[in-house]
Amino acid sequence: MTFTADDRTAITELISMHGHVCDSGELDRLDEVLTPDVVYDISDFGQEPLLGVAACIAAGRALGQLNPVGHHVTNVVLTEVGDSRVQARSKGLGVNADGTTASLTYEDTVLRTPHGWRISHRKIRAHRTPLGGRA
Repeated sequence: MTFTADDRTAITELISMHGHVCDSGELDRLDEVLTPDVVYDISDFGQEPLLGVAACIAAGRALGQLNPVGHHVTNVVLTEVGDSRVQARSKGLGVNADGTTASLTYEDTVLRTPHGWRISHRKIRAHRTPLGGRA
């Protein structure tokens, strides 16, 4: 199957939908964004990777009021690596309740499933130094 412009639109919307689902507190809808066996790698934040949608939901609930109030995504770049697999890189901004912000990169593996495109692996990389630390 060929990777089409419609696929690009669907994947970009999928990546954007993650923020809408989280920011609205509709964590039970994460299965609309993630595969059931997703690996959600937050090791850059000193945490073990989350394994599976249920673990992602539980982690979001446990974080409670410490969750960002806004997940914003931009600069989505997609690379087809197979008929049913795409690598996606995007930039993220997290806005916290106290007004502080954080910049990060999402590195996603996105799979075509019977239910549409879903993120099967996400690595979140925090930006803590300008120029990626290559000053």
